[in-house]
Amino acid sequence: MIDPGLQYPIFGPEIQCPHCRETIPALTLTDTYLCPRHGAFEADPNTGELSHLYSGRHWRLWNNEWYRQHTHPDGIRFEIHEALDRLYTQGYRATRVIIAQRYRESVNAYLEGSTGRRANSESDLVKLYGLPVEFSPDPKDEPCWEVINFQLEKEEGVVGRYPYFRLLE
Repeated sequence: MIDPGLQYPIFGPEIQCPHCRETIPALTLTDTYLCPRHGAFEADPNTGELSHLYSGRHWRLWNNEWYRQHTHPDGIRFEIHEALDRLYTQGYRATRVIIAQRYRESVNAYLEGSTGRRANSESDLVKLYGLPVEFSPDPKDEPCWEVINFQLEKEEGVVGRYPYFRLLE
């Protein structure tokens, strides 16, 4: 008799679609999940990643939430901008962004106050969308930073004017 746990991909018999958050089923005896709206996703048991077969995008799971793994700086910048929009519409304002170390090289050229050199110390204050930027601790010290892309620190209150319009500068 086959162990029922071996009949499904590594994330179990169903997951939340990373795009629409709907519960989607696994296809038995495969490494695939199928969303009726977004198509097939394949789970890689070696890397722990979920790949969208049509777009090639990859996600990793942390605390029951999918985090897209970006291969281009525009992807992480766009994701941060979307999160800023959500905060703004919820009545919050961001005060700082912490970006995962693994994106340091790719986003460095887009940081305000960066002179083309690497921002390494606290005195090298750089900004993204007008917000102070810090980079995460080493993932060896805080494993969540192997998966999550960024965190926004926030406070209640709406900003006087919407400051995040500098998306594609």
